[in-house]
Amino acid sequence: MTKGLPIIISGPSGAGKTTLYKMAIETIPEVTHSVSYTTRAPRPGDVDGEDYHFVSEAEFEDMAREGRFIEDAHIHGNRYGTGRSELEGLLLKGSHVLLEIDVQGAASLRTALDEAVYIFICPPSLQACKERLTTRGSDSAEVIERRLRAAVDEVREAALYDYVIINEDINTSFEALKAVIKAESIKTPRMAEKIKELFSL
Repeated sequence: MTKGLPIIISGPSGAGKTTLYKMAIETIPEVTHSVSYTTRAPRPGDVDGEDYHFVSEAEFEDMAREGRFIEDAHIHGNRYGTGRSELEGLLLKGSHVLLEIDVQGAASLRTALDEAVYIFICPPSLQACKERLTTRGSDSAEVIERRLRAAVDEVREAALYDYVIINEDINTSFEALKAVIKAESIKTPRMAEKIKELFSL
């Protein structure tokens, strides 16, 4: 069985990456997700074990010390991490694993993973980010301003990614995301084993 492909999605707050991530998980059969761990408080509608594994600072620190994260980072005052064993297990089953990871985490994964696809979701403007964050209604004005300041630095990292999707329209952006995942799935190096099986080479 061909090993699955890690697909990393990053972007600043308000870019729409979480919406695109959820659309992909819900509608693309060959894609699954690895639930990250975080110390942040759940937002309205968040489900523990589905959106994130919500843990305390002490629990997170213990996991990090034991090497149970393949990457972890401090983001906007909270900690986030990707479980090493969960990710590796899903990949070995042949699933493409979609990971919503900040730019810090993506930088760590570039050294930790042999093979992965990196997609940056970019907002059309900072004003669009601000409007989306304000409409979301889950952050204070102070937090929104902090996220907007961070967005400028995050967008500078876009050049390090394999693909950039500028999210002006969510449906158009989702079609682009699906196209990237499909194209990466059938690249020649990934199909080589399948060809050998089909033709007994």
